[in-house]
Amino acid sequence: MEKLWAGRAQAATSKIADDFNSSIHIDCRMYRQDITGSLAHAAMLAAQGILSKADLDAITTGLEGILADLDSGALAIDPTAEDIHMFVEAELTKRVGDAGKRLHTARSRNDQVATDLRLYLRDACAGLQGQLKELLEAIYEQARANQDVILPGYTHLQRAQPVCFAHHLLAWAAMLQRDVTRLQDAVARMNYSPLGSCALAGTTYNTDRTMTAVALGFDGVCGNSMDGVSDRDFCVEILSALALVMMHLSRFSEEIILWSSWEFKFVELDDGFTTGSSIMPQKKNPDMAELVRGKTGRVYGDLMGTLTMLKGLPLAYNKDMQEDKEAIFDAIDTVSQCLGVFAPMVRTMKPLKANMHAAAQKGFINATDLADYLTCKGMPFRSAYKLTGQLVAKCIAEGKVLEDVTLTEYKALSELFDEDVYEAIDLAACVARRTSEGGTGPASVTAQLQQLEAFLAKMCV
Repeated sequence: MEKLWAGRAQAATSKIADDFNSSIHIDCRMYRQDITGSLAHAAMLAAQGILSKADLDAITTGLEGILADLDSGALAIDPTAEDIHMFVEAELTKRVGDAGKRLHTARSRNDQVATDLRLYLRDACAGLQGQLKELLEAIYEQARANQDVILPGYTHLQRAQPVCFAHHLLAWAAMLQRDVTRLQDAVARMNYSPLGSCALAGTTYNTDRTMTAVALGFDGVCGNSMDGVSDRDFCVEILSALALVMMHLSRFSEEIILWSSWEFKFVELDDGFTTGSSIMPQKKNPDMAELVRGKTGRVYGDLMGTLTMLKGLPLAYNKDMQEDKEAIFDAIDTVSQCLGVFAPMVRTMKPLKANMHAAAQKGFINATDLADYLTCKGMPFRSAYKLTGQLVAKCIAEGKVLEDVTLTEYKALSELFDEDVYEAIDLAACVARRTSEGGTGPASVTAQLQQLEAFLAKMCV
């Protein structure tokens, strides 16, 4: 394909340099946004008297035809084109002649690519929010169905205190809700049009940047043309948000991997989201969760690569910025793929309630409640803490749990113990007494479910 910028150079670019310089294999996915932006730009040029109506009609018909042919597969993208912008313009000129050559008036590839990228990322972030909503819905379903299931909550990977399974799941929902709002915030800051900034200094033509901004769904225009073409903060922001999504998915994956192991056996993953072993017939491996955990580092790399690419760039546009798309597209694809498998994996996951309850009983996770029981009877907390610790040590030595200790044994340690001690250390009662806002008690869990339900209802995706 002939270079649209031909004229300055006296010799052809070498094939090696052409291949190195080309980005068509990466940015071809933005063809729809590129054509949408060009349609808005052409309409503005005509409205301002810069293009004739005949040229506008020819350009509009040509661009709409190219879009339809690319959508249907009737037109293949030329891999020898330098980028998607040059391909579309060259194809347009081929179809409508000189009118196609007028489309680039009052526009540079610098503001064009910046516009296309913002449009593409806006669409992509909407899609990711939709996938996050599906995962949140899966968590909501599991949490609502398991409000009465008790398992040990952990600190330091040691059994700590009893919680209900719904409460544990809703902690992940809280993180994922923040992920949704981070993407929304990033898109809101990004949603300003660089179109009309041209190469870096604006244009001598009497353009109407607000017209194109409104036509493309932007909230306004970039106020500084140099910043308009060289800003990639929005890429970093979105990548940061995606890195946090992956961090949350990775942590959740780690729990699913642990929970589905024989050592825990808290959940059973559906066969559709596990794999077997080529040599060990008994294996049921949580490979989907493990892959999500592994792919997290890939998205971190995309973020760090973009930050490193940008850190030494002077104003305004530099070719280094071509590297932004490969990183951000890879991150979007990776997160989308991970969310695509995660939601159904969680939705079809079967909690093994008896195993959770048995683990809660064996971990002395009601020891704090026993100390609180003594404190309510008048014993100083530190004294109650010490006595309870001594009792736990005795139980471990004798191979029993607090529920197995007789009232006589309890009274031998303190006359404050009475029959009501067994109610105080009952696991369900321990959970029910966590009445503080945000705790694992039934009222709090119900409130958390209602909050999540309201959040999902407000998500416009």
